[in-house]
Formats: sequence, structure tokens, C-alpha cells
Amino acid sequence: MPDHYFDATPSIPDRRQDVTARIWGKELTFTTSAGVFSHDGLDKATAVLLRTSTPPAGGTILDLGCGWGPIACALADAGAGATVWATDPNERALELTALNASRLGVTVHAALPDDVPADVVFDEIWSNPPIRIGKQALHDLLLRWLPRLAPDGVARLVVGKNLGADSLQRWLTDQGWPTERVASEKGFRVLEVRRTT
Repeated sequence: MPDHYFDATPSIPDRRQDVTARIWGKELTFTTSAGVFSHDGLDKATAVLLRTSTPPAGGTILDLGCGWGPIACALADAGAGATVWATDPNERALELTALNASRLGVTVHAALPDDVPADVVFDEIWSNPPIRIGKQALHDLLLRWLPRLAPDGVARLVVGKNLGADSLQRWLTDQGWPTERVASEKGFRVLEVRRTT
């Protein structure tokens, strides 16, 4: 059975390479590896999320499904005073996220999902969620983390239109999470999910 980027410990060899991405006006260089999501560089969906969003000036932020850490590291680099957490079930991804944060001279708390302290709440959650884990698993993932938003907190999700962005928007709203499409570009939707209570 082939490895998936959401496997805890990829069996594929750890072949590392450097990639560069332009995020919020800066050229940032990251180390990636086989066995993690989009190891060849910044994927189109994440690029759309970053290009159509403005980094917050502070607060506590979660990168949900961080991969090698482009969102978390860019947020830590751009958001003076922000506390950035990054979580992923893939241990190699977390190792790369920590490495990339160190390389950029920023602080990112990279942790397995069960290792994020239960009392930490987030002003913002950013995610290119792992759609390919299946609809039920995705729903379970979102319902695990969205309640960790602070009052008036917001989650920014990027999802391919052809991967069910519009039905996910409806489902989130039906679950009591008002969701608005705030951007649409290159076949991707950026959804903003708000905590209202």
C-alpha cells in the first residue's frame, strides 16, 4: 500500500530538497521531503489561500495539517507577536516544520494533534485541509478543531471546487458554523468560518 502524506511515519526514504516560495512579498526558502504533502513546492491551493488572505498582526494561530510548514512559518514570519501552532499527524512533516521555522528565525510550536495542550484556544485557524482522507474523516477533523476557536475566532480554509468546496461550505453552515466564500481563484475556494458564540 502506498504512503499517504497523512501517514504518521512515512516509509518512503527521507529525501530532502529546498524549495523557494514568494509569500506576502518575501522570498522564503524551505526544506521539504518525500512522504509529506506537496514535497515539490508550494501547492496551488495553499498559494491561493496565502495570496488572498492577510496575515494577522498577533493572536494565537493554528496551521491545521501543516505539512512542511509554509503557512505556519509564513504566519510566524509576518505576524509580529503572533503565537503560531502547527499540527499534522505526519511526524516527518512536523520535523520539517520545526526545521523551517528555525531556518527562518521564527517560533512555531509544531506538535502532533494529541500533543496540542487542551487549554489552548485559537484566534485563527488556517488550513488547506486534507480532503483526500475522506468526507467523514474530514468532518471529524473540522469538528475536533473548530470548537477550539476563541469567541469571534475565524478559520480560513482553502478547498478545490472540484473537491467539494461548495458542499463543505453548506455542511459547515448546517453544523452551526457560519461559512462564507471570501475568495475564488484558479478552481479553489477560500472559505471563512466564524465562531459566533
